[in-house]
Amino acid sequence: MKNTIYTMGVDVGGSYVKAVLMKYNHETGDHKLVDKQAEKIRKRDPKDVVVDTVDMILKRNNLNYDKDIAYLASTGEGEMVEKKTGHFYSMTCHARGGVFFAPNANTVVDMGALYVRAIKVDHRGKVMDYKMTGQCASGSGQFIENISRYLGLAIEEVGEMSLKADNPEVPSGICAVLAETDVINLVSKGLSTPNIVKGINLSIAGRVVKLLGALNAETPIVLVGGMGMNVGMIQAIEEQAMENKKKAFDFIPNPDAIFSGAIGAALWGGFRYYKLKEKEAAVVV
Repeated sequence: MKNTIYTMGVDVGGSYVKAVLMKYNHETGDHKLVDKQAEKIRKRDPKDVVVDTVDMILKRNNLNYDKDIAYLASTGEGEMVEKKTGHFYSMTCHARGGVFFAPNANTVVDMGALYVRAIKVDHRGKVMDYKMTGQCASGSGQFIENISRYLGLAIEEVGEMSLKADNPEVPSGICAVLAETDVINLVSKGLSTPNIVKGINLSIAGRVVKLLGALNAETPIVLVGGMGMNVGMIQAIEEQAMENKKKAFDFIPNPDAIFSGAIGAALWGGFRYYKLKEKEAAVVV
């Protein structure tokens, strides 16, 4: 049985397909991120985006799927990944991906397109407890993407724009529809784009900090998911946490935060691969 294998993880979300190639060493526990690719779905068939993204990574690394990939694991909308070995639950994958980024993390905050999840983890990345927002809430990456489009911003511009704010105003709406109405009113009042964006980030950050309080989260806390790459959101979370005098939080961002689910899937895939091999060996004996 090989000690080192290649695994792939594919995370199909609401806006992006994220795929990674990992080198998984069963003997040493040393797992390396070899390559990564995130592709916007837009109006394309997600299944086609998955195929193109996986092929892109394989070609860049001169690998053959059938010969070289020991396990391809999906997460998120797994039915879109037709050529997979197995599927893993999204929260499980983001938790494991978060611990890959920060092995000392006690809590992982997954800030995705549809909701935010605060997850307590152990040293292996196993989920111990969690709290999450509802899908109808305005505390989501999809909400930020919708608002950025209304403001004429690319999603990549939102973070830096937020840092330029000098007098932000926080939307009062709890649901996405009411919050969007608030934003429209702020625009009509002449509030600057940076202050509107910062207000949105503070609104979502407030929900994140409340989740952490409800979970009785333990620090350090690693931030993952698409919003985990938004520097304005990171700043807003740190500011909101500082206002919470009950408990101090130490946050750990990561530039590859959007790949946490795919990384976790690839790692759990490697773990399952060796478990299956061990069972096969036991049957032979």
